[in-house]
Amino acid sequence: MKKVLITGSNGLLGQKLTNIYRAKSTKELIATGRGPDRYPEKDGYIYETLDTTNYDEVLEVFKKYRPDCVIHTAAMTNVDACELNHDECVRQNIDAVKNVVNAANEINAHLIHLSTDFIFDGTKGPYPEDSEPNPLSFYGDSKLKAEQYIMENSQKWSIARTVLVYGLVADMSRSNIVLWAKDSLENKKPISVVDDQYRTPTLAEDLAMGCYLIEDKSAEGVYNISGKDYMNIYQLVERVAVFFGFNMENVTRVSSQTLKQPAKRPPVTGFDISKAVRELGYDPHSFEEGIEVVQKQFDLFTAPKQQI
Repeated sequence: MKKVLITGSNGLLGQKLTNIYRAKSTKELIATGRGPDRYPEKDGYIYETLDTTNYDEVLEVFKKYRPDCVIHTAAMTNVDACELNHDECVRQNIDAVKNVVNAANEINAHLIHLSTDFIFDGTKGPYPEDSEPNPLSFYGDSKLKAEQYIMENSQKWSIARTVLVYGLVADMSRSNIVLWAKDSLENKKPISVVDDQYRTPTLAEDLAMGCYLIEDKSAEGVYNISGKDYMNIYQLVERVAVFFGFNMENVTRVSSQTLKQPAKRPPVTGFDISKAVRELGYDPHSFEEGIEVVQKQFDLFTAPKQQI
């Protein structure tokens, strides 16, 4: 039976991966994360607490379970926080990756690493896999340095790059674009939304499936794993509004320059996913199909509990 170890299993992607692997009778899942296990069901997998910034801990857990594949999802992904705290960003996004690479090499495991469209400057999107990186933010630079270390040092590696991930799990540590848009529109909160940043937003279930396909096929190299619909952020919010039947009267259309965010965002990214479609059989939801998946989960999580 093939063993798969996930880092960052308490996160949105980590929990979606746990959903997939718990259902696979031919795979054994070792889920790892910081602190207590936040996944609601506690059967069908093993959970270990793991701090990926501690090499001794990483090596100990990897040697204990000797996974065939490691899917490294743990990272510091708040772009502005990375810009304001370089040391912590380096610790989580570069040093931790070195720990995971070196420990995976020790046990001859295939490493699948999650990366981002923010390694690009946003002048030529949507991007294919062989595009030239040029990050604008400290976060983007940290993710690029991690990729470079993997390519130069990992014995067997894949990189899954993604864009603007959205979705819902029962125990969320932070929000995402679709949840923010739905909440703001539903509660008539005044929001400013940029119309000059273009993306291919990615349903968390699709990203998890893309990672699974890479692992299952033992595919190596770089793969773009994102949604297939290309839009700017204002259009994204508009499509959320149309789906749920909300109006846009409290939404102000603005340019990125007005937001004064600490980290610079690439204006036009998004991904060409044709390689993943062709080589992996990757088949993501449309944006509206993705919102429908999220809506069904909202209904499930907010449904009144049955009286016993």
